[in-house]
Amino acid sequence: MADTLTVRTAGITTVQDLGRVGRSRYGLPVGGAADQHSARVANVLCGNDEHAPLLEITALDFACVPSADILVAVTGAPADVSVDGAARPMWEPLPVRAGDTLRVTGIRQGLRVYLAVLGSFEADYLQGSCAPDTILGFGPALRDGAELSLRRTCPAFDHPYSRIPLFRLHAPVPPFPSTWTIDVTDGPDRAEFADTAPRLFDAPFTVSPQSNHIGLRLRGDRLPRRVTQGEVLSRGVPVGAVEVPAGDELLVLHRGRGVTAGYPVLAVVTATALSALGQVRPGQTIRFRHRTLEQAVTAHRAQRGAVDALRTRVRTAFDALRIRAPDGD
Repeated sequence: MADTLTVRTAGITTVQDLGRVGRSRYGLPVGGAADQHSARVANVLCGNDEHAPLLEITALDFACVPSADILVAVTGAPADVSVDGAARPMWEPLPVRAGDTLRVTGIRQGLRVYLAVLGSFEADYLQGSCAPDTILGFGPALRDGAELSLRRTCPAFDHPYSRIPLFRLHAPVPPFPSTWTIDVTDGPDRAEFADTAPRLFDAPFTVSPQSNHIGLRLRGDRLPRRVTQGEVLSRGVPVGAVEVPAGDELLVLHRGRGVTAGYPVLAVVTATALSALGQVRPGQTIRFRHRTLEQAVTAHRAQRGAVDALRTRVRTAFDALRIRAPDGD
């Protein structure tokens, strides 16, 4: 029988990856982890390919038990992580022995936590991704008692004389502030808002409880269009589009968004800020900050460069401990 990871407390947990890249042309939402940076880092800390399946834990407590010794990494929003009652750090590889209970509790400041396992686990795929699609009914949330088949186990190891962790890999941990700063570039309809466009940056917006992975609803100052040629026809819209409906809310489309929409797009959230937006909780406030395309690209390259440097450190550490990394098979 294959070794498994058994879910004891599911909370709100789904199997995710980085989404259906290139499938929007077929009408499929890209989907995938809401916080792409944290998901990438979790897999890299386990030596996995960054696109490997992992768990996205949203808001509620989670617990699981492996049937064999494994190595895991927990990233994302600050939370309390424990293995058989002993506290363990986030953003570092963690050994978990067979039969031990791994718990993630008290998620705070952000909304989502990511759990990767060395070698990952088996998952169903749709159009090249295991990411859930709520419209098609693919990839439902896990339930208590669910079993995930592990692709790899990891011999137990520990510091021989104390509980000092073996790893200090300095993963790039993003901030989790009380008020979020979300970088945006100009949207295609920026000119239609004329003198009202700067209001996007003048005051904070509050995240509505009606927000989800499809899009965030934001309450704040109204941003009326000054120049209009009638209703906007439905057209392709990017992930991160900041739409301005006629009412008193903004819509920020996230990774579960449909590929077309018919509201004017004032701005577009940058790739790095989109991960931060995936951690914003209902009731929290955000402030938008204008960035040029050059600044957005520079920030994205810096973040990816930090993940690439981490991957090199992980490989060095795994080689020293004779841990066979899956992406080196």
